[in-house]
Amino acid sequence: MAPLLMPPAGKVPKKPPNMSCLLIPSLTYLNTTLLFIITLSIPALLLLHSPPSPTSSCNSTSSSPTGRGGGDHPSSYVEDDLRRVDFAWNRLAVLDPAVPPPTSLKIAVFSRKWPSTSSPGGMERHALTLHSALARRGHRVHVYTSALDSAAAAAALLTNSSNTRMTTYPVVHFLKRSSPNKWDYHEAWSMFQAENGSEPFDAVHSESVALPHSLARSLPNLAVSWHGVALEALHSRIYQEYLAINDQAPPPPPQPPTETAAVDVVQKIVAEIRFFHSYSHHVAISDSAGEMLRDVYQIPPDRVHVILNGVDDEAFGPDPRLGREFRARHGIPDNATVMGVSGRLVKDKGHPLLHRAFSHLRPGGTTSTPGPVYLLVAGTGPWEQRYRELGRRRGVITLGALAPDELGAFYNSLDVFLNPTLRPQGLDLTLMEAMMCGKPIAATGFPSIKGSVIVDPEMGHTFAPNVESLLEVLNRVVEEGPGRLGERGRACHKYASSMFTATKMALAYERLFLCIKNEEFCTRTPFSN
Repeated sequence: MAPLLMPPAGKVPKKPPNMSCLLIPSLTYLNTTLLFIITLSIPALLLLHSPPSPTSSCNSTSSSPTGRGGGDHPSSYVEDDLRRVDFAWNRLAVLDPAVPPPTSLKIAVFSRKWPSTSSPGGMERHALTLHSALARRGHRVHVYTSALDSAAAAAALLTNSSNTRMTTYPVVHFLKRSSPNKWDYHEAWSMFQAENGSEPFDAVHSESVALPHSLARSLPNLAVSWHGVALEALHSRIYQEYLAINDQAPPPPPQPPTETAAVDVVQKIVAEIRFFHSYSHHVAISDSAGEMLRDVYQIPPDRVHVILNGVDDEAFGPDPRLGREFRARHGIPDNATVMGVSGRLVKDKGHPLLHRAFSHLRPGGTTSTPGPVYLLVAGTGPWEQRYRELGRRRGVITLGALAPDELGAFYNSLDVFLNPTLRPQGLDLTLMEAMMCGKPIAATGFPSIKGSVIVDPEMGHTFAPNVESLLEVLNRVVEEGPGRLGERGRACHKYASSMFTATKMALAYERLFLCIKNEEFCTRTPFSN
């Protein structure tokens, strides 16, 4: 019998502690409203009664243990039913790209966004990468997404995409009656029903709540991927408030609690927990997100499947020449230590944290690495102007939004990639892209990152969500210098190549969709040639 798991790229550490404990010494600085929210949240989540699960042809009846808990490495897992595993499906050894699927699936995808600009966001790039890879495997993928500005824009998008060899699938159904770039699930549902009538879809995929629970409950063959939940947003708000209040001296006086606002937040989370049960299958994009869905959102374990995001390994890979050329274009000397960050320049991505920490970094390097230190900032958002104000005199170069074909050069120009996110369950594509380019990571030490990305200390550094901890890591990175950081980057590339490729991600989704169609594919039995 084929082994279930890939050989581990490095030792997976025991389950990390909850990062929220880092805030205990500073709770007196948080405003009373946030404390009131937390106080209400805990009993509400513990006492919530779970509604019954919807009927699904893919629900497991196995009563065997799931193997969770105790920090066990997945290699000790012996469960044969793939619906019962609680680690990332990317690790499964049965995912062999050389073996074609046993049948061509007809797959419907509901996605609010699809790449329509020269610099699409992470969600759009994820959708394009995943569903194009599934189409290359021979699956008939139909995508229902928001309207574009014009038919010409849609044609230009498909022509200019990196997947021009896909002449038939994925078929992208842009909404027609709705306003450009506005999502109308009613119209998308009507288009889906018209296509589903002639030949029913084998599997339906909703990117987050692109398809609401009122419609999703009627589809036992639906899987929803969660890229963020209300409880995560509350966690992120706590860290943002902590940063804002901790930066003031003296701290503001306590404010009386706003009971209505607190109750509204709790009720929103409780409502979300309830309607999540209307979806037959749930895909979590990190191991810790899967744990939250099982333990807090109370989704039965055999309906929660962890599949890590993947990136196009043809677009992202080590290319020193490309990196040198990118540095030269921006006037960066060869002896510099270069850090970089990319994505939306907003609060929940941690830019207040990075901006303050880098402002206090020693600009002239250290005794062991005397060269200058640079920070390359790629992306747009409210914090872009603040980085510009730091300016080149502090070693900050703002690049604005980069087109997809520029990102590879950007990552290759770095010595280390920074991700100061304040979203505890999130898992940004930028992490995988940088690692695929052979770059080490310095990121917030949330369980999602420590459990799914930086699984070995050799791959980089983690820090607590405060300025002091990040500044300490930045100084350590500068002290290590490009040589040591290059060694770490090679470990990152090796791990990322085994876990974060578009092919690996698509194979995991393919196996899940096959399992939804036919229970015979819910075991670890490999396909026959």
